[in-house]
Amino acid sequence: MKAEIRGLKRDEIEAATELIWEAFLAFVAPDYSERGVESFRRFIFDESAAKELDFFGAFENGELVGVLSANGDGHICCFFVKKSRQGRGVGRSLWEYYRDRGGRSAFTVNSSPRAAPVYHRLGFKDAGAERLSDGIRYTPMKYEK
Repeated sequence: MKAEIRGLKRDEIEAATELIWEAFLAFVAPDYSERGVESFRRFIFDESAAKELDFFGAFENGELVGVLSANGDGHICCFFVKKSRQGRGVGRSLWEYYRDRGGRSAFTVNSSPRAAPVYHRLGFKDAGAERLSDGIRYTPMKYEK
């Protein structure tokens, strides 16, 4: 089944944040310190920060199964797919939808250690060595069309 991809409405952001948090705890948090987990939690549940981002969702049978959020500069802040839907093209569809809208030619992301291979498969290249900031481990990456 092909997911329906679209921009999220403001009243859908809470559900998106819950999906992000659930997937983060399952896949990213194990590689982070308590400080890193808390830093990420503060970021995603900060309503004022969320208002500055664009959110996109992947839906299957009306259920939100993937989320991508990014700022106006083409920096991906969060990109998560529900565990039960991974490996089925949901993330790729979400990425391609975001990548192909708006005429932007370059995108950036700070990838968690476990997500780096996924970003590489989507065409991102490392833009530096792994870093640690406020307990969050990441590798800066860039995609250019």
